[in-house]
Amino acid sequence: MIIQKTREEIELMRESALIVSKTLGMIASEIKEGVTTLYLDKLAEEFIRDHGAVPSFLGLYGFPNSLCMSPNSQVVHGIPNNTPLQSGDVISVDCGAFKNGYHGDHAYSFEIGEVAPEVKKLLQVTKESLYVGIREFKAGNRVEDVGNAIQKYTEAHGYGVVRELVGHGVGQKMHEEPEMPNYGKRGRGKLFVEGMVVAIEPMINLGTRNIKQHKDGWTITTADGKASAHFEHDVALVDGKPELLSTFQYIYKALGIESNEEDEFRKVPLVL
Repeated sequence: MIIQKTREEIELMRESALIVSKTLGMIASEIKEGVTTLYLDKLAEEFIRDHGAVPSFLGLYGFPNSLCMSPNSQVVHGIPNNTPLQSGDVISVDCGAFKNGYHGDHAYSFEIGEVAPEVKKLLQVTKESLYVGIREFKAGNRVEDVGNAIQKYTEAHGYGVVRELVGHGVGQKMHEEPEMPNYGKRGRGKLFVEGMVVAIEPMINLGTRNIKQHKDGWTITTADGKASAHFEHDVALVDGKPELLSTFQYIYKALGIESNEEDEFRKVPLVL
């Protein structure tokens, strides 16, 4: 069952989403060569709690940490550890925060030092595909319209679209209906309705779309060992149009990046 949110509930969800956004912005200032993902995880947990929230992922289905940190060939669900990051790495940082009874959940893939050109392009195209998909989250469309748009955009560049892992509805539970795959056929799937809030999250591989799960029960890697990229936003359907609840602007501020990519999905300009 799809749970529609009131405007008041959407504003509470925006607050949770923005705590995640601020956490990722803080991580952006700290993520560099020589730093361990376990150190970053501890920073994130402290930051989330200092902002009156609790980490959504910590203990969720038994996950042991506050961040999913997935470098290079890891797609998602990487467990933080004491291995230092190296120049040339890319890493998906997926974060969740729970406040006022609602979850925020989104992700960004970071570059550490000098990244190979083909991997840098993978990240660029995957992030672009996120917004291509968000544009299809509108009144009259269906779930697979979003997935189809992401699939066509990324496969046109020769990339593999992960099938086994999908986006999802989000609200009082971290994972609600509907599932939001990054592939599909136009006109199929559940109809979008006013007040829906979903996490749209392309997971795109440089090579094969095939993945494998490791013995720890969490870590997912590409079957061919090539890099993967992952970007995620929380989006509400308001007045029939997609409205971002999350933002990458805290990340961009930390990294000195200028971007207006989110402007079309905001009724009110974001104030950092």
